[in-house]
Amino acid sequence: MTDKPTKQPKFDLDLHTYRLLQSEPFFSALSRRINKSQTNSIPTAGVCLNEGSGTFEMLYNPEFFERLTDVQKLGVLKHEFYHIIFDHVTGRLPPEGMSKLWNVATDLAINSFLMDELPEGGCIPTRGVFASYPKEQSAEWYYSKLQQDQQNQEGAYDPKHGQQGDGEGEGQGKGQGTPDSMDDHSGWGESDEDTKQMAKERMRQAVEDAVKEVANRGQGWGTIGQGMQERIIDMITPKVDWKKVLRYFIKTSQRSNKRSTVRRVNPRYPYIHAGKKVNRTAKIAISIDQSGSVSDSMLSAFFSELNGLSKLAEFTVIPFDTQVDESKVFVWKKGQRRATERVLCGGTCFNAPTDFVNKHGGFDGHIILTDMEAPKPVASKCQRIWFTSEYHAKNPYFSTNEKVIGIPIE
Repeated sequence: MTDKPTKQPKFDLDLHTYRLLQSEPFFSALSRRINKSQTNSIPTAGVCLNEGSGTFEMLYNPEFFERLTDVQKLGVLKHEFYHIIFDHVTGRLPPEGMSKLWNVATDLAINSFLMDELPEGGCIPTRGVFASYPKEQSAEWYYSKLQQDQQNQEGAYDPKHGQQGDGEGEGQGKGQGTPDSMDDHSGWGESDEDTKQMAKERMRQAVEDAVKEVANRGQGWGTIGQGMQERIIDMITPKVDWKKVLRYFIKTSQRSNKRSTVRRVNPRYPYIHAGKKVNRTAKIAISIDQSGSVSDSMLSAFFSELNGLSKLAEFTVIPFDTQVDESKVFVWKKGQRRATERVLCGGTCFNAPTDFVNKHGGFDGHIILTDMEAPKPVASKCQRIWFTSEYHAKNPYFSTNEKVIGIPIE
């Protein structure tokens, strides 16, 4: 009598995750916040949105994982986590909707960071049929590139069959098969907006918690490079609309000038006491750094917004570099429109415009447009706020408790 061979249990990813992620503190922290489920309904792996719970879930085929090396298992895990981090699951789809082109584009965006960690056949920038595709571009960039190649070249990528070339030696790929997406992307973008927003916020919180865990334990980020670390931190950082902040600062700087008038009825004592007429005004100092590192595009964006806000206040524009040339200072009257201009050129000293505002007095607020590349100035006698590029908002030359707002520059 021979014993029947014992059936080997299916590969259980949960039993291997800790070992695989020992050298990846960030992904390890994130992995604990994502459910993983076995399934034979997909050939490899994939991430999706669980409609019932409004959470992200990783699905995987155990037979697929059994065939992989440890390096490849880890690479696939990171690939799936990156899909969630990059908001590919719940983000906006291209106008054409879900397609193989979009599948390939999202994989190209991720695999730039996993060059030698994935099973064969993946979509890798700079390699194979994607040799002309640079690394570390967005999914939207790769999608546009794929579309252009498809339109401009015979035998370019065929989204119906995942082929490049016509199989007859014609076209760029000379009949080579173009890799399709390695994993399963079905169901992306199909959930209702409320469910997607709930899942996005939960995942943003999960990523934020993972970042804090890495920072608190002092273990480092593993193989994640500095550029990707900054990108992940930027994704979880609440975005500030600089235009709304600028408007709010100006409006909250307005003073109320009240005077009696018999032409306005007093609502509490009609026709007994005179009414009050309220005139809200604001006198705002706007100091504009004239150094060359303040880009023309930032100046243009700032002036454009001020043109729209000039109906709320009177601006005193103070161009400065290492000093204030008072002959260049001008008053921007309410309702006026002004063209962008640069009138000085030199270094930067923030004491110069601050001393000017403190000396002349009467200002309700002080706005400084600058690259922040100078020492911390003396205290301001009125509330002060700083507008700069997003980079300099994150990397200021000095620390301050005053608000520093980044302006995105194209």
